[in-house]
Amino acid sequence: MTPKPISTGRRKRAIAKVILRPGNGRIFVNGRTMENYFPRLALQVHIKEPLVLTQTLEKFDCTARIIGGGLAGQAGALRHGLARALCEQDQAMRPPLRKSGLLTRDPRKRERKKYGQKGARKRFQWTKR
Repeated sequence: MTPKPISTGRRKRAIAKVILRPGNGRIFVNGRTMENYFPRLALQVHIKEPLVLTQTLEKFDCTARIIGGGLAGQAGALRHGLARALCEQDQAMRPPLRKSGLLTRDPRKRERKKYGQKGARKRFQWTKR
């Protein structure tokens, strides 16, 4: 039995652990189907991007465990994890994934709230008197 490629994807506060197996294109997230877990079609397309780019959509089954973050961050983490898992599976897939930026972790995070302000950028209302 060959070891299963397990890779980690991250985006904002979300962390996705991805296991890739030969199969027929099913994606399971936290024990549910991807369509059930991510109801927005835009997020589903976003997640499948590494598989579509490498033309392996019907070749692998994916099982993912995602913790933290919101739905958009989790979708980004899953996409990053899928791209990394595909690279572990076959190094020939690395150049197209790298060229389209799917292997680079998105460094953007939530900006912290500052003291004396309502949020990161928003101020309290200014009163003259």
